[in-house]
Amino acid sequence: MNLKNSPTLKSSKIKVGITLGDPSGIGSAVILKALQEVYSLAQFYVIGDNWVLNKSGLGGFLQEKVNFIDLNNITRKNFKVGKVCPEYGKASVEYLQTSLELIDNGTIDCIVTAPVSKEAINLAGYKYSGQTEYFAQKTNSQNTVMMLLNDKLRFSLLTRHIPLKDVALKLNRKMIRNNIFLTKAALKKLFAVKKPKLVVCGLNPHASDNGLIGKEENMIIKPAVKSFGNVYGPISADIAIAKLMLKEYDCAVAMYHDQALIALKLTGSDKGVNITLGLPFVRTSPLHGTAFDIAKFPRLANPSSMIQAIKVAIECTQNQREV
Repeated sequence: MNLKNSPTLKSSKIKVGITLGDPSGIGSAVILKALQEVYSLAQFYVIGDNWVLNKSGLGGFLQEKVNFIDLNNITRKNFKVGKVCPEYGKASVEYLQTSLELIDNGTIDCIVTAPVSKEAINLAGYKYSGQTEYFAQKTNSQNTVMMLLNDKLRFSLLTRHIPLKDVALKLNRKMIRNNIFLTKAALKKLFAVKKPKLVVCGLNPHASDNGLIGKEENMIIKPAVKSFGNVYGPISADIAIAKLMLKEYDCAVAMYHDQALIALKLTGSDKGVNITLGLPFVRTSPLHGTAFDIAKFPRLANPSSMIQAIKVAIECTQNQREV
């Protein structure tokens, strides 16, 4: 990573668990391609269905270098790549469950998750809006934050997968303070930033122009921000992101999902990583979805985001040990 104050990735004996994600998606291809590049950086455990992984034809020499944990939970007959299916959603959740069991018994130190289909998971009867929410519930983590980053920018999301019309209704001072607290702690502990400097994006255009375009900045965001040192804002999102690009801040707090994602995709989607703050372990994932449209063509899969997610997981776990 090239972020300011980010340490050089060290070779380590960190034990990394990688979940397959939706077996019908791009997970097999990006995992196996990524591992060909990073297998020597840590000890890896791939949690999935070996038959599905082998269908990609990309495993090769990894069999002797990586631990494959085969749940054997996919019906071979009529298996289809690129399909939303309740069986595949159920399998996705079982991979996550197994990863937590491996965390609990000390087999692995951190988790990297390949993309899942939220639709398939819900069709299978699970009511999770994403993997972040699954881990938060299962670990009884009351406060979690989704941090998204590439090699140029970091964002902490204040709200995640909710309709845009609900964002303003969801905002309150407590959630903003929790987000800032977890973000600053993570920058110190996981990214070795000694004195984190944050900028908070405004919700409304021009950060409301002091109340002319909405009331949320003056009534909710400003009172929450003022209790912290080295935290600035709310500032108009376009200005905040421009200053973040210039390295004037270490991270921005985004009010909603696309406020961060558009900037990240424009500046380096192939290096994008999602990391969940507030869990008792490091969890990362690539910043892309299941890619059902190209999943049947594994050689087209770009593993760059998965490679970065693995590297960030190792780096953050190593930094956490050294605190």
